[in-house]
Amino acid sequence: MSAPLTTYRYLGDRLARLMGSALVGQLCQPVLDGRGKCLRGRNGSMLVRFAGGPAVVLGRQLRKVPPASDAPPPA
Repeated sequence: MSAPLTTYRYLGDRLARLMGSALVGQLCQPVLDGRGKCLRGRNGSMLVRFAGGPAVVLGRQLRKVPPASDAPPPA
């Protein structure tokens, strides 16, 4: 049984925002190892997959996006 992948929104670090990177604000999914754990680096980086391909980004700049089924109903 596989768990649904978590989706993140990349906020972008200072340099990415300054340079106008296309990845800022994009949705991504983590790349998992054989145990189902996220691939993280020693410096807090994380390997994620954007629509355009994989990238290494700072984990602190990722925010979880709640699944559509868990979203509160509009008021």
